[in-house]
Amino acid sequence: MCFAAKWVGEPEVFFHSAWGDGYGKLVRMASELLDQADSVLHYNGQRFDEPVINTEIVKLDLRPPSPYKRIDLYQAVRGKFAFMSNSLDYVTRQLGTDGKVANEGFDLWLKVMGGDREAQQRMREYNIGDVHANESLYDRVLPWIPGHPNRAVFDGLDRCPACGSSELVKRGFAYTQVRVYQRYCCTVCGKWSRGGKSLVSVDLREVAA
Repeated sequence: MCFAAKWVGEPEVFFHSAWGDGYGKLVRMASELLDQADSVLHYNGQRFDEPVINTEIVKLDLRPPSPYKRIDLYQAVRGKFAFMSNSLDYVTRQLGTDGKVANEGFDLWLKVMGGDREAQQRMREYNIGDVHANESLYDRVLPWIPGHPNRAVFDGLDRCPACGSSELVKRGFAYTQVRVYQRYCCTVCGKWSRGGKSLVSVDLREVAA
């Protein structure tokens, strides 16, 4: 029926709907945004949003968007914390971040599909509210997200891999079996990282007796 999206850190929110733009343009705009993205932030999007969007894209015989990284906040929340519920509504209320916009549930969907103009406006507000809720939660849990795309690759060297800040302090060392690396903590988001060059290396080889 519709989707909302925005670039992280920018104010503009994109909204497209089947009732306002038509089905074809709705799907094409979603596909174009995905094609431009280096990474896509969502909540349980790997199980729901992505397959739904991909289905509509292939139904129109469009080519797949260019590959992008995924930041699924649902997977991060479920893997790192133990909230009583992992729903976006519950987690945002527990953390005090921007929450979901209240609505009448499935009845709203039925009214929208029936052409109710007021319901369509409420759906728009609900959809955009989810985008803001996702971004607010992302800012809160950013240093906890495993496998986050490395922002330093895009923003330059000696930057936090999560938020891209250059405000890093040296905090101890990271050790592997044969190497030692400088460890850093970002003073902006709190993410831990390590340097790319080893400070010490040891040449150890296992011998079979």
